Amino acid sequence: MRRERNEGFRDRDEGFRGGNRQSFAPVKVGDEVEVTIEGVGEKGDGIAKINRFVIFVAGTKQGETVKVRITKVFRKVGFGEVVGREGISNATEEQPMEAEESTDQEVSEEV
Repeated sequence: MRRERNEGFRDRDEGFRGGNRQSFAPVKVGDEVEVTIEGVGEKGDGIAKINRFVIFVAGTKQGETVKVRITKVFRKVGFGEVVGREGISNATEEQPMEAEESTDQEVSEEV
């Protein structure tokens, strides 16, 4: 009889620790979200929150608004990488290259 009780206890315990946990994370791996960095962690990563869920983002500063791709999701925290920054578009990044090309063309025309 005693053995049956222990077996029942183990079943409940395994169910508690097992794969029946639900994730309460508001994001999934691969999601892209726009967040504002609220602080900086001990190791220098930016800290953002979505519905009180903490996301660590490397290479960011407090106050920045960035678009982040979620790379890892754990039970209480997630990690993301920057895929875009506020106010910076691809066209803005390409303009300096175009300026260099036009300068090269002007020099070749003068020669």
